[in-house]
Amino acid sequence: MTDTVPELLAELAALDDPRMREVNERHGDDHGVNLSKLRAIAKRLKTQHELALELWATDDTAARLLALLICRPKSFSRDELDRMLREARARKVHDWLVNYVVKKHPEAEPLRLAWLDDPDAVVASAGWALTSDRVVKRRDGLDLDGLLDAIEAEMRDAPDRLQWEMNTTLAQIGIAHPEHRARALAIGERLEVLKDYPTPPNCTSPFAPTWIAEIVRRQEAAGAAR
Repeated sequence: MTDTVPELLAELAALDDPRMREVNERHGDDHGVNLSKLRAIAKRLKTQHELALELWATDDTAARLLALLICRPKSFSRDELDRMLREARARKVHDWLVNYVVKKHPEAEPLRLAWLDDPDAVVASAGWALTSDRVVKRRDGLDLDGLLDAIEAEMRDAPDRLQWEMNTTLAQIGIAHPEHRARALAIGERLEVLKDYPTPPNCTSPFAPTWIAEIVRRQEAAGAAR
């Protein structure tokens, strides 16, 4: 039996929890579907790229999240990914598009460079998300001093989502590259971005100096235990 888009939309609507929707809407996500249940649907469907395109076209947030789980990332063109990023209204859709699709695409690096300089702060935040990933996994060709210059000049006054991704890049530079750690810590201390961010118990604060110090401490402890 083949699942149709109307059937899947009805299934997702039946899973929508008003209380979960209320919580999600405070974080920029207009859906109330439990993500574990959504992933179970994706597991049932397996990869179906054409169906993913149809689900994306509905403009429904839960359907778009499902689309990102069943699509074939390399089947998109660079222009399609650029268009989809600009269409992605919900924060979770934006994050999943970047992390589950764009990072697996052969044009990820050209998109990263194009998005970094985009005047739309949400689009630029995707460029910084891809940059923080490269800082950790593939530093070759990255100008870390230049990135720190940009963060130092722009992060404090950047819009929230862009600021968050720039801060993540700052922390990852400090964690992954000891030769830049002192400067990353100094920038974080001076700018105080996310210093007062409410952090649940047993979670690491996103304030870059705290984040860097905690992860480096864990890495050193793990190394000493070997």
